[in-house]
Amino acid sequence: MEQRHFAVLVVGAGASGLGAAIRLGQAGVDDLAVLEKAGSLGGTWRDNTYPGCACDVPSALYSYSFAPNPGWTRAFAGQAEIRAYLADTASRFGVAAKIRYGVEVTRAQWTGSRWELDTTRGPYSARVLVAGTGPWHEPLIPDLPGLGGFPGEVFHSARWNHDYDLTGKRVAVIGTGASAVQFVPRIVPEVGRLHLFQRTAQWVLPKPDHAVPGVERFLLRRFPALQRALRSAEYGAMETLGFGFRHPWLLRQVQKIGLAHLRVAVRDPALRRALTPDYTLGCKRLLMSNTYYRSLTQSHVDVHPTAVRALEGSRVLGADGSSAEVDAIIFGTGFHILDMPVSSRVFDGDGRSLDDHWKGSPRAYAGTTVAGFPNLYLLLGPSLGTGHSSAFMILEAQLRHTVSAVTRTLRSGWTSVSVRPAVQDAFNAEVQAALPGTVYQSGGCSSYYTDVNGRNSFSWPFSTSRLRSRVGAFDEADYEIGQSHSQHMP
Repeated sequence: MEQRHFAVLVVGAGASGLGAAIRLGQAGVDDLAVLEKAGSLGGTWRDNTYPGCACDVPSALYSYSFAPNPGWTRAFAGQAEIRAYLADTASRFGVAAKIRYGVEVTRAQWTGSRWELDTTRGPYSARVLVAGTGPWHEPLIPDLPGLGGFPGEVFHSARWNHDYDLTGKRVAVIGTGASAVQFVPRIVPEVGRLHLFQRTAQWVLPKPDHAVPGVERFLLRRFPALQRALRSAEYGAMETLGFGFRHPWLLRQVQKIGLAHLRVAVRDPALRRALTPDYTLGCKRLLMSNTYYRSLTQSHVDVHPTAVRALEGSRVLGADGSSAEVDAIIFGTGFHILDMPVSSRVFDGDGRSLDDHWKGSPRAYAGTTVAGFPNLYLLLGPSLGTGHSSAFMILEAQLRHTVSAVTRTLRSGWTSVSVRPAVQDAFNAEVQAALPGTVYQSGGCSSYYTDVNGRNSFSWPFSTSRLRSRVGAFDEADYEIGQSHSQHMP
């Protein structure tokens, strides 16, 4: 009979969930399964297959520290290579066999002693629940009047329709964030006409990307110390940039590079004006591309510096009165970051969801645990986002916290571990007090960092080293512990 109860259930087989399964396994937690709603692993790097999809963090940093990859073929790895790395790492560390595919969690509720899960493949239960569903998961498609009546092709960049031939088509791209900056240059040579609807001009810096020579890959494989040195050097460079996020006057100097990059690529003064941001670099997600600006100068590309108001038949209507008749619409409008789907599916012992608790403003202790939700650990949770560092670094800090808490729970026979409300409140008050001095708050923009209540529930306002030490530490005194006398691990 298929096992349905586990000591630990991990939801999601992307970078977060796989990392959790590996680290827990290394700590001796064998009674574990990973529930994945799709038919394969990879998370974000499985779902995003749009042309040009690649990492915007240096490859050497975009990996687990315990599983370095000396074989990256580019300084900034592409989607297929990252997904292959995740699959290889899952296999090497023995967690691939623990993944149950096609199992979507529709509801998870704490019952006082364990988590009861409803899924598309029947019930599951666990003493501990680890949510590795991530914030870059559910595509955000704006509710535009008339969209339902559009007669052409419509898709989001994270659900790219590779069966639709863009050749010669009139295409509207709505949104100019990180995904659009990558796919727009790839589709410009194919389309008959491209209409780019840009609500806000973005800062786009040059991308120091290049192919990694075979001899360099050989040396990195042969001498692991070299790879550690490269990772340290890239970490240091990113941290230098991170210092600017906390001292915005420095980023205003870095902006000069962005302006020079724009000036060299775009000669037309009117187009250059439309593409020049009016806020401090770093206030929104940092973007890099060597081809984006140049692609917008092509004669068959029209940049509409406006939001989209509505659709009328096959015509896209801009808020500034401009319009374009198109055959296809591609949304590059990002994801449900702070209103992530997991928050409506996870319930406390009284039947109140995370959504009910948060009321639009996600809050957690160290971005990881939530008062009132015992034995629950959120990976890449609220208030941990940085504008410069690797998600793997944030994740590994959380995993140190999570693995320490989970192993203590199982070895000590604790029935529940729930962060004290006062501890959670103090942590969030500290974060919110520090945010106004950062570029995230003082840079003069609106971004997905801000939730529906106008609160920045996404960003970490301190250094990465502080994140690693603060988030990585599990202190029993911060938690209310439910005691039991049984022993569950040697």
